[in-house]
Amino acid sequence: MDSLRTRIGRAAADAVIASVRIGQQATKPLLVLGNQVVQRFPKELVPLGSEQNNAQGRVVYDFFAGIGPELAHPGGDLPGANRWDEPLDPEHPIPVILVHGTAGGGQTNWGTYVPLLTEAGYSVFSLTYGAIDGARWPISALGGMKPIEESAAEFGDFAEKVMAATGADKVHVVGHSQGTLVPNYWAKYLGGADKIAKYVSLAPLWEGTSLIDRASLVFTGANKRLGLDPATVIPCRALPQMMDGSSFIQKMNADGGPYLPGIEYTNISTVHDELVRPFTSGQVPGRDGTAVHNIVLQNGCVKDLSDHLGICGSPRAAAFVLNALDDQPTHVVPCQVVAPFFGTPLLRRTGGVPELIKPFAAPPGRETKAAASVRQ
Repeated sequence: MDSLRTRIGRAAADAVIASVRIGQQATKPLLVLGNQVVQRFPKELVPLGSEQNNAQGRVVYDFFAGIGPELAHPGGDLPGANRWDEPLDPEHPIPVILVHGTAGGGQTNWGTYVPLLTEAGYSVFSLTYGAIDGARWPISALGGMKPIEESAAEFGDFAEKVMAATGADKVHVVGHSQGTLVPNYWAKYLGGADKIAKYVSLAPLWEGTSLIDRASLVFTGANKRLGLDPATVIPCRALPQMMDGSSFIQKMNADGGPYLPGIEYTNISTVHDELVRPFTSGQVPGRDGTAVHNIVLQNGCVKDLSDHLGICGSPRAAAFVLNALDDQPTHVVPCQVVAPFFGTPLLRRTGGVPELIKPFAAPPGRETKAAASVRQ
């Protein structure tokens, strides 16, 4: 019976992976065409500096800005990232590592942040961790599929390589979604505690998410009939670990919480996060002896409609990230209508709030109840 369960589980996983591969091949021409169309849109210049520091350049604020480069150069690096032989800027002597979310990658997740941070003077590095072993592109571009413990070890090896190449003894981290957990596991359990200086998290889930709990109910019937473990069916081994109450989340929060002394944490969440439920999972306060700053995008700006993906394209979130990394933050934090899913500030591109999202754009000065409840 056990061998039958194993064969069924493997067959189901193979079927899921095969369907993803077929879908990727089928949609690739559309993605290429879509990227060509997007490149014809005017790229909005969003200033994020003070009068003395207002040179962020032309950054495309769109979560999907990295898709085009991945299609053009599969498995490559975004321009400006992973410059192993270039010295650090004396004003920014600590390199920044970008850590993508589930099914993200070193290019696809960071089309906004690589140019943003390189133009701000940082040495930026990104990796695709936790990809399925032996997978070919485009499946190889989907990271975060392995157990988080394995991904954390992979991240640690990459961080050590970055420090060896740059001569730095610490790194800064900017993570998204699962990428907010992976480096912290390395820091807390794999010897990286004294090697991270600043830790900036976009859409973090320190206490897990209840959404995955509900999704796992789909497999309950099969589990009862055949004794299948959902993790053997879902090709992403990290998903069950991100459930609230999972053994992984319990371990992450052991000893008084997820945070470590000596690391400065900044958590940036959105009330519209549809995947991290509740969004306050990423707003865990720090205990005595830890440095933790919790930020909710909608506090003081209900016009930012960023969701779980869009937060990586939001100019407001980007300004908070820059200020979190800078020792002397001077960047003005903008407040403008930002579309969900993309994170793109559409107001100037379209001449007004798009009809699709207009019902959700609250008038200035009004906050959602959720945002007001967590006002800092």
